[in-house]
Amino acid sequence: MFVRRQRRGGTVAWVAAHLPLTHVATPQESEKHKAMKERIARTASQHGLQVQTEARSEDGKVITDVLVTGAGGSIGWEAQYSPVSASTVRRRSANARALNIAPLWVTGDETSALIDRVPWARVDNVPWQRIASPLTMMIRGGVRHLQIWKCTPVSERTCPEAGHACGRWHSGWFLPALCIPQERATSLDELVVTSADGEHLAVRARNRHDPKRISYLWALARDVRQWQELTGESDSPPESGPDDEPVTYAEQDLDSSCCYGDERHGTSDPRPRREMASAIGLHTFDEARDGTHRQPSRPIQLRLTPRERSVLATQLRCPPWEIGPCMLCAAPIHRYGPRSPLVCTPCRSSSPLP
Repeated sequence: MFVRRQRRGGTVAWVAAHLPLTHVATPQESEKHKAMKERIARTASQHGLQVQTEARSEDGKVITDVLVTGAGGSIGWEAQYSPVSASTVRRRSANARALNIAPLWVTGDETSALIDRVPWARVDNVPWQRIASPLTMMIRGGVRHLQIWKCTPVSERTCPEAGHACGRWHSGWFLPALCIPQERATSLDELVVTSADGEHLAVRARNRHDPKRISYLWALARDVRQWQELTGESDSPPESGPDDEPVTYAEQDLDSSCCYGDERHGTSDPRPRREMASAIGLHTFDEARDGTHRQPSRPIQLRLTPRERSVLATQLRCPPWEIGPCMLCAAPIHRYGPRSPLVCTPCRSSSPLP
């Protein structure tokens, strides 16, 4: 039985919970941690970036799993496969920022406490052999794209404010698959390079219903600049988290009855998924400046005539309706159907082992 902080109704309170806070990393988790560090370091080194593993600050207070430095600055990658507390994540990230290191936490756990509390990225939870291999690993969460649309009766999106067409403009951060038109996804190896080069930047987005709730994401630099112009947001330092806020006590009478062995007595629910598939940082405005409507930054649609699709189907030995774009380079491949890959062969082997 443990006591932890939890936000309820806009206030922070102490709650009792059965949580694996004393979890010890298993050998499998340790191997995943080591494989992820090796993969990040290998990718950065192959692209000419400065790499340092287990980088230690001069005072010894900050140790970064993999420190990648490029034209855009220093990125401190933290491979986190074992449970970690929110306070630990915030403290370590604040220490890294004090040294001008942009923290980037990567995890395979969709319930991890680091999600949306610091700049993060989530990949599939696969064995360590898969992490160490040259096969492409896609970012499943933590990287989003800016979407701007006018709310009209013919809009492909519903109004997030009124539920019906309001005639105003809306903007928000969406996952690649939920963008209109659809954007291609980002691979882990690509994020290693683009974050160090400054092509991807970390963003803090507020929840419009709860200003105290802030989510973190990575986005293309051009999207970040446009979002800042629309909303007036800036790269201000992170605000205090729940660990820095005053704690409210419910002052309820203590239940002294013993429930040991009572099967009807339930325990607290496990930690839910933290990341949300819906839009983050929704913003509404009346007028849009020139150039708001633009082509997608990295579209993945295929524009094929029936004749071209038929020829490709013959070459790929698949039905025409199973042809689709590679998620990385948008080349036509046998995308759909049983056991069809998501990326083309050149993209799958773009990061060969040394």
